[in-house]
Amino acid sequence: MIQSMTGFAERSFSSKTLRAKISIKSLNHRFLDWNYKGIPIGEVESRLRAICQKKLHRGRIEVALELSFPDPSSWEILVNEGLLEKILATLRRISSRWGKEPEFSVENIFRIPQLVEFKRKEFSAAEISFLERCFKHTLEGVLRSRRREGRETWRQIQKHVRTISQSVGRIEKLVKKQPSLIREKLRLRLKEFAVEPSFPDQKMAEEAAYLAQRYDMAEEILRLRSHAEAIKNYLSPKNDEPVGKNLDFLAQELYREANTINSKSQDIEIIKESLKIKGEVESIRQHVQNIE
Repeated sequence: MIQSMTGFAERSFSSKTLRAKISIKSLNHRFLDWNYKGIPIGEVESRLRAICQKKLHRGRIEVALELSFPDPSSWEILVNEGLLEKILATLRRISSRWGKEPEFSVENIFRIPQLVEFKRKEFSAAEISFLERCFKHTLEGVLRSRRREGRETWRQIQKHVRTISQSVGRIEKLVKKQPSLIREKLRLRLKEFAVEPSFPDQKMAEEAAYLAQRYDMAEEILRLRSHAEAIKNYLSPKNDEPVGKNLDFLAQELYREANTINSKSQDIEIIKESLKIKGEVESIRQHVQNIE
């Protein structure tokens, strides 16, 4: 079943050492475009991107990750002891000159730049596994959203293809009348230019046959049917491969054949049907832009 390229899911998770909130948004894009926003997670981001690439083939994937670390053991406090000793020595020297002890609290230590650094410990194997499971669970929500929208798109395209097939059937019937229409138009044109009414019927038939062959649409009709059938095959529920680009190509080919029929036709009814096909193809192309 085809998938849409748009979808969204957001989930929250918690473990003994981590709390995570993950949101994944999928948008239209010609290729798979990964975009991560959130706290730097180093190599873990590459792992999450690899998981995404196994499930999705096209689309702009925007991933936002919020993390909090409730376990104090997850943090390291790094103090620049050499700098601190130098600061304290300077304060003692100044206090001896002033004759009083300076006020210096623990709070002041944390305000001094480059003196104290809070550093998160590297993710453990268990934490990496936890984040991967959380990401997979959220990604499944995006996939469900994409499949749900894909089913609706599938129904719409099927409807447009049926309409195209019906128009092709009507064109096929109308085309059989073309030789007589061409012959009548030729007779009227000759009359308009005051050609002698004794113009041989055999010559008239030959000219009509030549024009009918020139404006023959059998190949275009055959290709229209072939392209419509190919679209149906790509839309088969058994087909799990990405089909967006293939459907876009077939839609272009349908449009081209309808244009050719439009230019060849000598019958206003055929022209109407070809214009209807072009309108349906335009609708298909709009849907296809959102298919993976």
